[in-house]
Amino acid sequence: NEKGREVNYNYYDSRELTDACYDFIIESLEKQLQFGIETDVCFCLGNNQNYKFLNNLNQQRGYFGKIVPLEHPRYIMQYKSKQKEEFVSKFVELLL
Repeated sequence: NEKGREVNYNYYDSRELTDACYDFIIESLEKQLQFGIETDVCFCLGNNQNYKFLNNLNQQRGYFGKIVPLEHPRYIMQYKSKQKEEFVSKFVELLL
C-alpha cells in the first residue's frame, strides 16, 4: 500500500482478478472432485465473499449438495482469538 505495508489481496477483491483466476479455480476444483470425495456437504472457509463466490459457482455447476460457510481461521486469530475455542468446538461439531 502507500505506507509500504503488505496488504492481503484476495481473488474476489477485484473483478479483474476474479476473472483472471476463474478458469484456474474451476480446473482446480474439478481435479479435487475427481479424488472421489463426498459432495453432499462442502465446508467453506470464509463466510462472506469466499462463501458467496463458491455458492454462486455451486448454483451454476451443482458440485455440492450444500455449502456450509465457516469463519476463516485468519479472521478468528486476528479478530476473535479470545473465542477461538468456541470456534474449534463449532467446527468439530459440524465436521462430526
